[in-house]
Amino acid sequence: MPLLDHFHPPLSEERSWEGFHAAWAATLAEDLNQRLPPGYFAEPQTHGGTGIEIDVPTRESSARGTATGAATAALAEPVVWAPPAPARTIPAGFSDDIEIKVISTLSGARLVAAIELVSPRNKDRQEARQAFAVKCVSYLHQGVSLIVVDVVTGRRANLHELILGFLSGSGGSLLPAEARLYAVAHRPVRREGQEQIDLWGQQLEVGQRLPTLPLAISGEICLPVDFEETYQDTRRKARL
Repeated sequence: MPLLDHFHPPLSEERSWEGFHAAWAATLAEDLNQRLPPGYFAEPQTHGGTGIEIDVPTRESSARGTATGAATAALAEPVVWAPPAPARTIPAGFSDDIEIKVISTLSGARLVAAIELVSPRNKDRQEARQAFAVKCVSYLHQGVSLIVVDVVTGRRANLHELILGFLSGSGGSLLPAEARLYAVAHRPVRREGQEQIDLWGQQLEVGQRLPTLPLAISGEICLPVDFEETYQDTRRKARL
């Protein structure tokens, strides 16, 4: 079963790409969790548009005990505050996030690898494209291994080229100039005191098979991610 076009009729009129991509992300995470060694786990995360989160942990308060009575009531009182008018408002592009994160718990929760499934919004406006590319480059600068998969047929922007453009000395695109669909794996490494990024990539085409790419989770451990098998497994579950 080859790669389908989820962004044009007839399929786009029958099924939402959002539902399929979310299911594919869950399948990828499930596949990784079956093969990751102890001390690591993968989880899918899907945020649309302005889904920017600030996590406020509750572990500290639970460790100190829970307040009761009047103290609890006082803590529960909401603080109503209207900020002044902003000094300036600037355009922004909030990126869709459909990703699978691999977390190491060996020395505290730490992100070690991520798989990004590109959405149409990521490729739409310049602000959105830059937001996505900056996030990917930020991962790489932190030493996080990254795979970017773009099967969005409805937009022509090449986010791979934009990501490489933010990386100094990248030496140009890994893919042919006409490539619009692709999957690229990035592995940040340090060799003989030099920081480098290893790249593996393949141009994708509707009607063809998806590749298997490496996902490095440590200097010693690298897992093959079979995008064809996970994609077809998701298709079977979705009855596509």
